[in-house]
Amino acid sequence: MTEIGFYHLTRTGLDAALPMLLGRTLQAGEKAVVSCADERLLAKLDDALWQCQKPDWLPHGTAHSSHPEWQPIYLTTGHENPAGAHFLFRIDGSETAPDGFTRIFDLFDGNNEENVQSARQRWRNAKAAGLSLTYWKQDVNGWVKAG
Repeated sequence: MTEIGFYHLTRTGLDAALPMLLGRTLQAGEKAVVSCADERLLAKLDDALWQCQKPDWLPHGTAHSSHPEWQPIYLTTGHENPAGAHFLFRIDGSETAPDGFTRIFDLFDGNNEENVQSARQRWRNAKAAGLSLTYWKQDVNGWVKAG
């Protein structure tokens, strides 16, 4: 069954939190799709992943990359999964369906009330669909599982 983890960003921005989670994904031998709400965010994250210092390298690509099927991390605004990734990162309210993914990371900005309300609605929808849910919130030491 697909597990959806809601990641409530309260201490760092997306460009700091996402690389750490993607680094752990690659360490676990998994591939990931990062589904962005729009092209502006995709371009920002593409740039941030190339420039991040920790982890020091996050190989990734987009639909504009050659051989997207080789990319361990694939950024998109659509629903494609060219490398057969099992992990999906939904960013800023992206509503990519969980089909085919074993684990979904739904990251949202806790300092933006609209994003929080949208995440609550996604939680209610996923719960009504009978999916397995977890909630994670940042604290001074990292992520804390709540509930």
